[in-house]
Amino acid sequence: MMLQQHLLFVLYSFCGIVIKEAATKNKVKGSQAQFPITQNVTVVEGSTANMTCRVDYNDNTSLQWSNPAQQTLFFGDKKALRDNRIELVRASWKELTISISDVALSDEGQYTCSLFTMPVKTSKAFLTVLGVPAKPEITGLSRPAQEGEDVTLTCTTSGSKPAADIRWFRNDKEVQGQKEVNATGRSFTVRSSVHLKVDRKDDGAAYTCVVEHVTLGSLPHQVTEVLEVHYPPQVKIVHSVIVPQEGQYFKLECMSKGNPLPEPVMWTKDGGELPDIERMIVEGRDLIITTLNKTDNGTYRCEASNHLGTNRDEFVLYVYAKDFPGTTTDPNALTQHGPDHALIGGVVAVVVFITLCFIIVLGRYLARHKGTYLTNEAKGAEDAPDADTAIINAEGNHAHAEEKKEYYQGAARNVVHLKSENLGFANNYALRQEYVRCIM
Repeated sequence: MMLQQHLLFVLYSFCGIVIKEAATKNKVKGSQAQFPITQNVTVVEGSTANMTCRVDYNDNTSLQWSNPAQQTLFFGDKKALRDNRIELVRASWKELTISISDVALSDEGQYTCSLFTMPVKTSKAFLTVLGVPAKPEITGLSRPAQEGEDVTLTCTTSGSKPAADIRWFRNDKEVQGQKEVNATGRSFTVRSSVHLKVDRKDDGAAYTCVVEHVTLGSLPHQVTEVLEVHYPPQVKIVHSVIVPQEGQYFKLECMSKGNPLPEPVMWTKDGGELPDIERMIVEGRDLIITTLNKTDNGTYRCEASNHLGTNRDEFVLYVYAKDFPGTTTDPNALTQHGPDHALIGGVVAVVVFITLCFIIVLGRYLARHKGTYLTNEAKGAEDAPDADTAIINAEGNHAHAEEKKEYYQGAARNVVHLKSENLGFANNYALRQEYVRCIM
């Protein structure tokens, strides 16, 4: 019996030692696993940020959140800082989650989660707050611009973090702007400008400033300014009938553009007032002649004015007889009061040029042949006793002179001794020519 009790005591002692060592090992292992875990958080200004701290094992040790200024926000489930925006979401031995509503840029910074073991263990989490850019504003157009004026449009947005991006569009086409970024506290003010020298084509053009930012997603801020450009009028007269004839209805339309729009326009004829107000009616910008006649021939002028200037256009009216041939096929007849002097002048110039060329060519031809004749005559007269010999010598050299002379003398004798039955040959042109040359 004593032996059995002794064995049981030894067994119990051994089991207790084993259990105690196991407990000690588990405690050491758990102590090594007690380390807080946090994550960085990014939120948009004005929204709510949730800060979470977790541990895998906790032996009833408290967790605590502190702000960037090292002020305690929550110790376990106990609130330590009086800030109505900060609330407890979840508190346990393994997790402490708090929320910060209506987050401001000033809330940005490094937050600390602490686990009060021996020693205290901590984990850091950085809260990033994105600043939303304010709606943009375009400045630089306090009054209507005048044609030729230099204008600078500036688009400004503030409060963005990081700095926003600005793009410009003229109607639907993107134009380049000059960007400027300035830091304002924790946020940025961004400006972009476009410079232009306005003309009448810019009147009514829409310039749009588009602000893009990560906080805006696919819905960027934008604002549009429509340019108003003042410019002097432009005037053009359009007629209703191609070939005006007597008895027709005729209308001249004065098409005028300008800003401000010129109202009204002024119609005159040949520099004076309209002569027949009963047939010549002005309706708005139109001049209407109810029934054309020859007395309506003349120059009609439309004049338009605004505070920037005056412009005018003229139309020369020529009224044809009702049955005048060719009036229906002659579109140029509107401006013809008589012969085309330019065409006549051109024809005269061509005729004079051709005549001068002919005279020059003829003169050169006569001078050349006269020089040849005199030269040949001079050559033949060098050794000739008389004019006949000079001519003969001019036609050939001296070696053949005697042969030519005998030939002509023989021909002359033949002609003189022609019989009556051979007289018919005298009619031969060549024979008569030789006869004449022989007797010369």
